[in-house]
Amino acid sequence: MSQPCESNCNVPQPGDVDEELNEFWVGSPWKIFQENNLSAFERNRLFINAGDRRFLDISYVTSTDSDGDGRSSLAADFNNDGRLDLAVRQAGGGPLLVYENRFAKQNFLKVTLRGRESNRLGVGCRLIATAAGREIVRECSPTNSYLSQAPLVIHFGIGNATQVDRLLVKWPSGHQTKLTGLPINRHLIVTEGADQFVTAQPGVTVSP
Repeated sequence: MSQPCESNCNVPQPGDVDEELNEFWVGSPWKIFQENNLSAFERNRLFINAGDRRFLDISYVTSTDSDGDGRSSLAADFNNDGRLDLAVRQAGGGPLLVYENRFAKQNFLKVTLRGRESNRLGVGCRLIATAAGREIVRECSPTNSYLSQAPLVIHFGIGNATQVDRLLVKWPSGHQTKLTGLPINRHLIVTEGADQFVTAQPGVTVSP
């Protein structure tokens, strides 16, 4: 669930709710407790994108269906194997749960931004990667979930594509960086105003 900053927002219901599972929809998170009584200990659920606007519930088979009071979740590549793992933080002093991604490995591209005229971390950038005819859009934002923040590393999962044909970075300053023919399974550092990239290496500091 996203958390709009506007208390008067009313987000349209994205689809039908399953009444047998006691699902419900509230257009504003600010109004949840005005209309519903939540114990906050319902089992967590994890869905995988199956394409064509279909999602599969894989909570039980992945053991992510914890009954703890989960409040925040974030995805990050904690073990640096190119697959996004999942961390869930629980309220009331509960344990921090970390789930390792053990799905079959596929190709990826990681990007770290370094702004010059824009802010140093590239916050607010919009990135568009094209690989094997597929366009993937990401945005660089430090806010990922409730009271949590993932690393500012942009992750593109590109499946079986053998390269990223094009990467377009739109900076807050209005500048654009266009790179073509990028290698896969790498972590690249892209600097505003430069027409080339640097490959990040573990333990090696790259000058700005």
